[in-house]
Amino acid sequence: MKAKPVVSRELAQRDVEDAVAHFLAGGAETAAHGFIDALENAYRHIGRHLTKGSPRYAHELNLPGLRSWLLKRDPYLVFYVEHPDHVDVWRVLHGQRDIPAWMQMSGDA
Repeated sequence: MKAKPVVSRELAQRDVEDAVAHFLAGGAETAAHGFIDALENAYRHIGRHLTKGSPRYAHELNLPGLRSWLLKRDPYLVFYVEHPDHVDVWRVLHGQRDIPAWMQMSGDA
């Protein structure tokens, strides 16, 4: 199966920028680079293995098709929905956040 392109929404891009800024503010440049590497690996994996992500939050939030993927190095979750021609990344959130509240800020699919 051919990999689908992974496209981040504006909120997901902001989430990533905020996470990187948090790492850098704490003087953790190496951790910021590791986070970006882990995120890029996750996007590649998601693009190839769409159904491997957890549907847990799809049920909790009543958002059919929503899946999440936990980064390997960091406690961040990538929330995405598959479309016929691409994968739509809604959010990239730290696992300690109130996920339902933060996902409500994602808007309509």
